Amino acid sequence: MKRVNILYDGIHYSVGEADVSAIKEAIEQAHQRGLADWITVNFGEGRPQPAELLVGPGIPISIVPIPADDVGGIEVEKAEAAVEGQVGGADSPDDLTG
Repeated sequence: MKRVNILYDGIHYSVGEADVSAIKEAIEQAHQRGLADWITVNFGEGRPQPAELLVGPGIPISIVPIPADDVGGIEVEKAEAAVEGQVGGADSPDDLTG
């Protein structure tokens, strides 16, 4: 996986060379525990800055896997349109920036 884009509060973040399963597992753990936690992601382009997102039950978040062969960004737009409006909580004490 090239990266995973994350849409959080209307802002785009990413996790490079990400394991989608690990990110989903972190979200599921938050729901099972019923507690919010922080995950580390990247913000910005070119030279991304680390950012912390509070994730947990009732906090909307969308995950958009971006395959390594996506070069034009068209697939990104299609994937984001497909998940728009979907919500879920996320939680992970792990650093997901890859």
